[in-house]
Amino acid sequence: MFGDLFEEDYSSVSNNQYGKGKKLKTKALALPAPREFTNLSGIRNQGGTCYLNSLLQTLHFTPEFREALFSLGPEELGSLEDKDKPEAKVRVIPLQLQRLFAQLLLLDQEAASTADLTCSFGWTDDEEMRQHDVQELNRILFSALETSLVGTSGHDLIRRLYHGTIVNQIVCKECGNTSEKQEDFLDLTVAVKNVLGLEDALWNMYVEEEVFDCDNLYHCGTCDRLVQATKSAKLRKLPPFLTVSLLRFNFDFVKCERYKETSCYTFPLRINLKPFCEQSELDDLEYIYDLFSVIIHKGGCYGGHYHVYIKDVDHLGNWQFKEEKRKQDMNLKALQNEEDIDDPLMILKAILLQENNLIPVDLLGQKLLKKIGISWNKKYRKLHGPLRKFLQLHSQIFLLSSDGSSVSLLKDQSLQAEPNFQSHEQQIFQTLAAESPELNGSTACPHWFDINDSEVQPIKEKDIEQQFQGKESAYMLFYRKSQLQRPPEALANPRYRIPGHLLKEMDAANIELQMKRAEWDSANNNFELHLHLGPHYHFFNGALHPVTSQTESVWDLTFDKRKTLGDLRQSIFQLLEFWEGDMVLSVAKHVPAGLHIYHTLDEDALTLREAELADGEDIFVWNGVEVGGVKIQTGIDCEPLLLNVLHLESSGQAQKSGQLVESPHVFPANAEVGTVFTALAIPEGIILINSAESAGEKNWTTIAQEDMKKTFREQGLRNGSLVLVQPPDSENSLLPKQGKWITGMNEISWLQVKNLCQIESGEKDVKISATVNTVVFDIRIKAIKELNLMKELAENSCLRPIDRNGKLLCPVPDSSTLKEAEVKMGSSLGLCLGKAPTSSQLFLFFALGTDVQTGTEMEIIVEETLSLRDCLKIMLEKSGLPGDAWHLRKMDWCYEAGEPLCEEDATLQELMICSGDTLVIVEGKLPRPGFLKVPIWWYQPWSPSGHRESRDQPSRTPSQGGGGAANAQDTQLCLFEGAPGHVPAEVSLLYLGDIEISEDAALADLKSQARALPPCSELAAPAPALLRAWTVESRRPGRLLRTDRLQLKEYKLGRRAEICLEPLQKEENLGPQDVLLRTQMRIPGERAYAPAVDLVWDTARGWTAGSLRQRVADFYSLPVEKIEIAKYFPDRFEWLPIPSWNQQINKRKKKKKQDSLQGAPHYMKDGDTVGIKNLLVDDDDDFSTVRDDAGKEKQKQLLRGKKSSREALGIQSSDVSSAGSPARPRKSEASLSIHVGSFR
Repeated sequence: MFGDLFEEDYSSVSNNQYGKGKKLKTKALALPAPREFTNLSGIRNQGGTCYLNSLLQTLHFTPEFREALFSLGPEELGSLEDKDKPEAKVRVIPLQLQRLFAQLLLLDQEAASTADLTCSFGWTDDEEMRQHDVQELNRILFSALETSLVGTSGHDLIRRLYHGTIVNQIVCKECGNTSEKQEDFLDLTVAVKNVLGLEDALWNMYVEEEVFDCDNLYHCGTCDRLVQATKSAKLRKLPPFLTVSLLRFNFDFVKCERYKETSCYTFPLRINLKPFCEQSELDDLEYIYDLFSVIIHKGGCYGGHYHVYIKDVDHLGNWQFKEEKRKQDMNLKALQNEEDIDDPLMILKAILLQENNLIPVDLLGQKLLKKIGISWNKKYRKLHGPLRKFLQLHSQIFLLSSDGSSVSLLKDQSLQAEPNFQSHEQQIFQTLAAESPELNGSTACPHWFDINDSEVQPIKEKDIEQQFQGKESAYMLFYRKSQLQRPPEALANPRYRIPGHLLKEMDAANIELQMKRAEWDSANNNFELHLHLGPHYHFFNGALHPVTSQTESVWDLTFDKRKTLGDLRQSIFQLLEFWEGDMVLSVAKHVPAGLHIYHTLDEDALTLREAELADGEDIFVWNGVEVGGVKIQTGIDCEPLLLNVLHLESSGQAQKSGQLVESPHVFPANAEVGTVFTALAIPEGIILINSAESAGEKNWTTIAQEDMKKTFREQGLRNGSLVLVQPPDSENSLLPKQGKWITGMNEISWLQVKNLCQIESGEKDVKISATVNTVVFDIRIKAIKELNLMKELAENSCLRPIDRNGKLLCPVPDSSTLKEAEVKMGSSLGLCLGKAPTSSQLFLFFALGTDVQTGTEMEIIVEETLSLRDCLKIMLEKSGLPGDAWHLRKMDWCYEAGEPLCEEDATLQELMICSGDTLVIVEGKLPRPGFLKVPIWWYQPWSPSGHRESRDQPSRTPSQGGGGAANAQDTQLCLFEGAPGHVPAEVSLLYLGDIEISEDAALADLKSQARALPPCSELAAPAPALLRAWTVESRRPGRLLRTDRLQLKEYKLGRRAEICLEPLQKEENLGPQDVLLRTQMRIPGERAYAPAVDLVWDTARGWTAGSLRQRVADFYSLPVEKIEIAKYFPDRFEWLPIPSWNQQINKRKKKKKQDSLQGAPHYMKDGDTVGIKNLLVDDDDDFSTVRDDAGKEKQKQLLRGKKSSREALGIQSSDVSSAGSPARPRKSEASLSIHVGSFR
């Protein structure tokens, strides 16, 4: 039905070239990860099933639905083991739902799989990759369940929990006869367009009445004639669980395209539905509903992603927000100064007191870290040794398992402890538990979680407000009756009401998982280390070599990578009983020349995994200084290179005959090329070099005399490279005689390197031969040489990939191979000035303002540990911006500036900012917590004719007289400096300044504070009661803010809100049903309008065209049939006529929403301009003005300019990359279905 309307959007996946790209669909994990700290399980995405996952989690966290499904046993549903038997009627869908819910409750895995469930739906792999609408799925899944449960005790499950009724009534005003029609519903679908929130939408649907009068009368069956009547709808029966679907996706009939409604739409956490229901004698509490689930859609109408906010009604999860965790850690760390926490014996016993059986020693260490905020190694190791050793030394208190992996308290110890000691210990435990939600077992208030496929994160209740508006906003709401109370035995009890056969299945599955994890733990956490013993080695020919045999010199050790380097050193000490003196462990590697030491492992607190040791790593054990009396140089800089040196044989006869000999020689990579002469005992000569991969004659390069002091690494030499040494007086080249070294280049690819160093060169770009294993450093050095650039660039340059649009991406590290850097063969790299960032640095793009164009960003390299505040300072200095009234925002995947980054003291790493991210510098200092920083504008409306409106006009007297369109330039007001952004020319908005105000302040306080701004004195701003406030949307007045006494936070303004103030001649008091319109009478005989006059339209009787026409006619004292009205759309310079009712046909059958001016195509709202023509003096059909013609022509010119720019950009893009991939075609639309067998 919806096709790819809700197709999963993967454009948000980072294009960081060092990260591994995400696959759209992956195979099921052989060994699922255990649950995270929340103790809740997510659901794995099969490729495009995030919509299914969100709905299933909502059903799972509806305990009444879950338990009703669990109450159906195998005698009613059958068994999955018999599903393939043709005679057996197995109800597969409810059985698979039962298993899935049991897995989500009990199975110790991070995320469950829906593969079996979707298989029971009859879905193919292609269906699992295609995303659909979650609202559509909700109805189809309920229908499939109802069909599956026919003939069982759960046949009315859906109807009992979700079914409600609506009654539509038409009441005759003549005889009072009532005509009723009852409708059933499983969910309520409410409008979002031009509606402030859920309660407003329900008010429009179930409180407001539609009146049939005038030309729109109702035929009463009792009276048998057309009469006046009222039509209304009410909720007659409310279900225990109310599902609300928001109409976020609409179709623009003018532009003929789909769009997503992202405006602000509020919904309460608790709602009273009594105003929307029929009158009854039910208790008021029967109408109170609490929100417990919000399904959220992120993205646009052609792509996006679903996730869900869920209230944990049964307290199944562990909820701990970051701020509370930080506060808890601070409280616990404060206890560290006390004697109790300094005693490890006391704290370990306090932790183990709550455990009734053995727990792993590693888990004990984790609990210790969680309770006191610091690890064993950091606090106790220096004084008490490793944790396991400490437990062994106190065997009278702790009981270790035979393999030393688990520990518990001795029973005698726990029973016979001294009273004083035990009470003291209990006091410590209470201190720790008081700050720990999972220990004190508090179930006073359910908590909310964000479940995003496999990920489950705790959130605060106030975070729900962030989903009121924007591209990531609420899409479905789920409410439950507040009177539905859970039994005490169900709270924090995931096994509650689960059938016995499923309990056994899950318990067996958990045991199997534990066994597999133990096997995996042994296989994956234990790895082999090769210990090279220093006393058994000697330094020979530039590298380390065994003195005797390899067997005696190398010992293999199997070790747990979770243990620390200190543990490894201690184990080696125990193995090598003969060792004396200091022991240093260093990482070594085999190179063609022998064994070379790279770096030393000197941080004993690091685990082997944190030290990035790999399986099969070579560890050199020595004293850290010398081997066999020879001082050893370490590091990659002095890595030994084995070079094949070609030179004339030293014997006089052979030298005359020109016979070449090839001999291997070892040189440090940081040695000068000229040391070749020393090694050959030759005073001087000519050196030619060639790479190891290609020894063809044409690839030989002569080393200039001034380059003899360059190192082998700088010259691009690697292991196996050829070096030819010729005598200085040789008349003929020795190369033609050595055909045996010439090989082909069939297996070698190339990269194109462009000179972007702004240094003149004979070549603009060169092709560099390379393989996937070529190091980036070598390519850079070769490019510098072949581009004939300065040799100094070797120390101050980097290579940056160029995308198909010509944009430079992040620099690639010199030490990476092309494969590691994910640089494709045949791609383009730019040689740029500046060093590439190190592993601890970030390469960031940044720009000024929210309207960022691609290619205009600046670049910066900073440490990932830098705070956000310091990063902003550096960016401001680089961009030359003064002051500190700025803040940063992160560019999102839609290339739009996101929410402000508020945690200025947090590091870039903590804010999850990665290399390649774009940060935006936005003017304005961030307000304090609980405050809003609001830009204030002064608004003086302009008429579509170009007039600036005059407030001298009587408020209820229509303007008389003519006058052409005024010259807009004569009356145009200038913007004050510092105005944030562009303002349309036809909107007279003057920027006054910014104010910082509390969210608890009233609207009147905002007006008073705005009047204190300096520009207001020049404008002679009136009292707050004579100021009308609007929000500013798209640089135009948007929503009218009513009621001066209302607090600002109740308006749900958001962080980016801007307010404009409009002066009034007298106070106004608009009701909730009043709509403020700007009416303008057309001047007869001219294409112009008189200045606008405000008109208040009471919509209590409906948003109908007849009601508006009657109000306008009364206001201007004209017959209603002698006027024509039209709404003005300033962004399109168009007038859309509002037809009279006598132009409609068969009004009696029209629906209310089709007649409402709130909907398409008029979308009436506060502040709209309505043009009026008096047909008594003006019978022209045209509503447009001369200014409209000029505006449309300007729009056409802009459109032609954009089209030309796109064409030029397309040509430029094709020049950059002729092989650019075409745009992804949209998939054909396909309906969603679930296949169910017949059980009737």
